[in-house]
Amino acid sequence: MGTIFLYEIAGTAMLILLGVGVVANVVLGKTKGNGGGWLLISFGWGLAVFAGVFVAFKTGAHINPAVTFGILASGAEEYAPGIAVNFGNTIAYLAAEMIGAMIGAFLAWAVYKKHYDEEKEAGNILGTFSTGPEVRSYGWNFVTEVIATFVLVFVILLFGETPHELGPLAVGLLVVAIGASLGGPTGYAINPARDLGPRIVHALLPIQNKGSSDWAYSWVPVAGPIVGGVIAGVASQAFV
Repeated sequence: MGTIFLYEIAGTAMLILLGVGVVANVVLGKTKGNGGGWLLISFGWGLAVFAGVFVAFKTGAHINPAVTFGILASGAEEYAPGIAVNFGNTIAYLAAEMIGAMIGAFLAWAVYKKHYDEEKEAGNILGTFSTGPEVRSYGWNFVTEVIATFVLVFVILLFGETPHELGPLAVGLLVVAIGASLGGPTGYAINPARDLGPRIVHALLPIQNKGSSDWAYSWVPVAGPIVGGVIAGVASQAFV
């Protein structure tokens, strides 16, 4: 389990540092990337996944509880060489992903600390840490996250059947595609740790004008991706 903790914490921290960082660069005032737009955010998150997968390669680079649950639901006995898919290892993955997400969010805040100090819009501050819907409808927001995460985990599991050196790049480009195509309604969390870890950090940090952490919505980017990941895991069995 030590290997799982080390690599998954590091990989997830890298993912969130770069992911939260690109949103902060686009949304916060007086940054070099201010106003860069949705495509910059989508590409930034895709490349963040690319980096995170490389860092966590020894554990199969889950860096996402939805992927962990998807692998468990797929019936796989082993996903990364030498690491069995079982209850104990699953708990280790989930814990490491949450810890890494919180570390990454804290580091991104440290990079943009002075910009956060000057930001007046609470929505912009929370939006750098966590996702939120453009049209709030919890049921349909949930459906969006289920579908988007299904695409992510289903393709990852099928890709895993044909290992290739371009794996990290392929997953990164998949995340860009999901962001560009399916990310508009909710900001595409597609990763419970990606949303919940930074949301907790947002609640804890002493950021001026930060406002609410929007806990009323927080269940959507956690439950939706888990359901989408499990469905993808079950569906992938028909293609093995």
